Amino acid sequence: MKRLLFLLFGILLIMPSAPVMGAGGDGPPKDMMKGVFVAVDAPSRTATFINGETETALTLTLGEGMTAGDITLDKKVMVSLDKHAGEGIIKDVSIMFLDMTPGRVAALLLIGLIGGLLSGFIGSGGAFVLTPAMMSLGVPGAIAVASNMCHKFPKAMVGAYKRYKYGQADIKLGLVMAVTAIIGVQIGIRIQKYILSQWGNAGSNLYVSVVFVLVLLLVGAYVFYDAYKLSKGGGDPQTPKLAQALMKINLPPMMEFKVAKVRISAWVTIPVGLMTGMLAATIAVGGFIGVPGMIYIVGASAMVASATELVIAFIMGAWGSFQWGMSGLIDIRLTLLILAGSLVGVQLGALGTTYVKDHMIKIVMASVMVIVAVSRGAKIPGYLADLGLRGQLEPQMASLLEGVSFWSLIAALGFATVIIAAAMIKGMVDARAEERVKSLEAEVSHG
Repeated sequence: MKRLLFLLFGILLIMPSAPVMGAGGDGPPKDMMKGVFVAVDAPSRTATFINGETETALTLTLGEGMTAGDITLDKKVMVSLDKHAGEGIIKDVSIMFLDMTPGRVAALLLIGLIGGLLSGFIGSGGAFVLTPAMMSLGVPGAIAVASNMCHKFPKAMVGAYKRYKYGQADIKLGLVMAVTAIIGVQIGIRIQKYILSQWGNAGSNLYVSVVFVLVLLLVGAYVFYDAYKLSKGGGDPQTPKLAQALMKINLPPMMEFKVAKVRISAWVTIPVGLMTGMLAATIAVGGFIGVPGMIYIVGASAMVASATELVIAFIMGAWGSFQWGMSGLIDIRLTLLILAGSLVGVQLGALGTTYVKDHMIKIVMASVMVIVAVSRGAKIPGYLADLGLRGQLEPQMASLLEGVSFWSLIAALGFATVIIAAAMIKGMVDARAEERVKSLEAEVSHG
């Protein structure tokens, strides 16, 4: 077993120099440029662009349907070129780094606080709330993904340490799965870059939203059903039947995870880690795959799975941040603001797990997933219109969908905060009442 762990760590250490690992650090796709527009000529439908990579001035042509008003001057932007339309034809322009108004700063701090609360409580990193929240504030999809991943690993480190102190995190399971998660990160970065090169930021936003909706609804519905059965059945949670069947597969190397109380083939953990890393890199989420995967496939309890996911998030978040940073797509202001709120929230969330039952973690996770899926789904028609895959939305419909998206996200954040806080308060009150009863019983027995 020690040899296997040594081999896994060896792979982890040499991966930065492997060819496949270069995928994330080779800069933006060739049909995408980062830089600043310094002038636009409406009559000739051209704009002067300073390429940030080469510091050279380029004359680009506005794409079909674009106007001079679509070009923002003197702000760093991502420009996607339409290689099928001709040389130097603009397909899409997105402002990379938004202005930080007091309202946006306050919103990001609050979002980070609630995301951290979720992270410490359910172990998923809270990214399935944070990424849509940043996009709702106007952050481009790729920037939201990259900045979110960058903030994740220091927050996950704090949460993992807290949960480890409570005896909930299985470090060995987390390290083993992290190796395959890092490989998944590379696959995810390749997918995201390909989408950016082919369809620009609008395509990236559509991809992020569609994957969010599909995966959140699927996983959320299943987790909620399992939590409902557990809450009605009472007693201790049972190991899922699928996990029990997989544990019977004797395919070396077999691994034993003491905290999770699981003995299973290492090959069973590979798909779970791979999907966790791939989703983390493509849409900045992975925990809502990693946590259910460890529960229903590996056989860990929800408590141990949510804690162990923080270990995985720390390792793959650090590596993914390096890769995205090499591509220049991290907005460090977003990262620091969300991190500031998250570091407080993650400790409160971790504390909350010591006062609640196992099924409550699943209920919170599933409920927030479904609500966030509604929020992101409301944005899909607009992204389809941006790509010309459907007609432009009527102003009233666009306003309605925008309102549904925004208020659904607010509902998800509020619901998570209220239910976690209520569970914590109830658990703390019950724990203190139990301590008083025990104290009185002790006094009576000694009296």
